[in-house]
Amino acid sequence: MKVVILAGGYGTRISEESHLKPKPMIEIGGKPILWHIMKEYSHYGFNEFIICCGYKQHVIKEWFADYYLHNSDVTFDFTHGNKMEIHSNVSEPWKVTLVDTGLNTMTGGRIKRIQSYVGNEPFMLTYGDGVSDVDIPELVKFHQTHGKIATMTAVNVGQQFGVLEIQTDGRISKFREKNNSDGGVINAGYMVLNPEIFDYIEGDNTVFEKYPIEHVAADGQLMAYMHKGFWKCMDTQRDKQQLEEMISTGNAPWMVWER
Repeated sequence: MKVVILAGGYGTRISEESHLKPKPMIEIGGKPILWHIMKEYSHYGFNEFIICCGYKQHVIKEWFADYYLHNSDVTFDFTHGNKMEIHSNVSEPWKVTLVDTGLNTMTGGRIKRIQSYVGNEPFMLTYGDGVSDVDIPELVKFHQTHGKIATMTAVNVGQQFGVLEIQTDGRISKFREKNNSDGGVINAGYMVLNPEIFDYIEGDNTVFEKYPIEHVAADGQLMAYMHKGFWKCMDTQRDKQQLEEMISTGNAPWMVWER
């Protein structure tokens, strides 16, 4: 199953670094948060990624182009025809497709633009700025069991994001944007989607969290996978510092590949 990661929006500018690179490329623990997200999926055997690029997309493409070289011991021999010899390397079992989904395209439009890369099969989707220790195989199994179009991971972290109203059987009956009186569970990304989801997306100006998700919910086709473990979105400099501190103290719950 392919993993689609939204990494093309302007996002929040959490530091001066945000003006030089997309937020998913801001580093925690010496690696972009995008890398951390991919490492979790890869830990569970999901190694085919489609990255929806946009804002400063060249930064993401150049990082992946240099990834093998930067993680290798190498000799450059300029005396014998400019030869390069790789001595050792640390490679990932990844297939990564980087797609320019437009500078100003909305989240739904970015997903629509990668439809041909996904094909007519279920796929996973998440945002490029949040890490979690969600059990990916259990998430996929839950999605396959209920047979609905979409599964969204839900967490309870206070009120910051879109609000989910969940029935006792796990069905999401309503999705809407937050308001000041809200509390409860929220959209944490880490979704599993059937290809029918593309029918709900019109084009570049479609915000995925608005019309598509709201109407999928209204049609009774959106289910919640409740995650009671760790999840954190890197929206502010304070969020970044907290994630850095977790890594430095050896208490980074999302880094399941190091357990």
